Amino acid sequence: MSEFFLLASDPEAVQNLSIFDPVSPPAESIRSLSALVAGIAAFIFIIVEGVLFYSVVRFRARGPRTSEPPQVYGSKAIEVAWTSAPALVVFILVLVVTRTLWDVNRPNPPSKPQDHALFITVIGHQWWWEYVYESYDGRKLDLITANEMHMPASTEGVARPVYLTLKSADVCHSFWVPRLGGKTDLIPGHPNEMWFQTDKPGLYLGQCAEYCGTQHANMLLRVTVDEPAEFDRWLEQEAEPAAVPANSAVEEGQTAFLAQSCVNCHRVRGTRAVGTFGPDLTHLMGRQTLASGMIANDPENLRKWLTDPQQVKLGCLMPAFGLSTRELHEIVAYLSTLR
Repeated sequence: MSEFFLLASDPEAVQNLSIFDPVSPPAESIRSLSALVAGIAAFIFIIVEGVLFYSVVRFRARGPRTSEPPQVYGSKAIEVAWTSAPALVVFILVLVVTRTLWDVNRPNPPSKPQDHALFITVIGHQWWWEYVYESYDGRKLDLITANEMHMPASTEGVARPVYLTLKSADVCHSFWVPRLGGKTDLIPGHPNEMWFQTDKPGLYLGQCAEYCGTQHANMLLRVTVDEPAEFDRWLEQEAEPAAVPANSAVEEGQTAFLAQSCVNCHRVRGTRAVGTFGPDLTHLMGRQTLASGMIANDPENLRKWLTDPQQVKLGCLMPAFGLSTRELHEIVAYLSTLR
């Protein structure tokens, strides 16, 4: 199992999944709410346990008991206190939770192209993510990728928010990148929305947070925040069709690939592979991982994946095709050129 690219025991991965190190306004609102609720709960715990400890010490038995202790059958002051105090706590929590929900869910799409906003439709599948880039900075994009989202970082004086429309192609999923935002469900037939932005470039990890079947735990998320210029270069590269075979060996690999039923599920722009059931492979090698973040994207792991996907991700919907050694070599050689 050493092939797995992301491990729960990896300290960096664990840190990257912490809600206590937010890098976006929605995530910061969630962290602040969590800290406040934890503080209120700790205060109540200290008061209750303090009274309990005081009562145990102060009123403990000292010698043989000769009579019943005094009985208190009612106290208006105590009854008012233990009714009003919880009501006050609940009232405060309702206010702060409402404010946090407003910060996290506020529908605030930009009204002008110069607002530098990025719009992406996220589609959850068993068990991978599809990203349809709709527009950026007022420009229509209409490009598709899978499993690894890219977004631009905000810069001083220029906010670059990302607005996500969340959909499901099959069952309920949940989009959760803890350092960028809270959990938002992807429900069949009921699109949801969320947003975030950050000025800190880097890689942010996430996870499907709604049980969605056998490989729910391996439906991983990777969001790369690029510098604006780097993001523009990435968009330009992703908009290009697949690379044309540079030599006869790669051309033979393309022919072998197109001869398989892979074309029924996968799209490679610029070829007759136009399937939409599986991930878009046009720029497959531009992604760092395979199998929705499970293994590193290199020729060796690609070969393992094509040989028998069930050995890597049991239950995934891609079958083993029983490729010959030659076909496997040719197809890996071709797919390795799709950058």
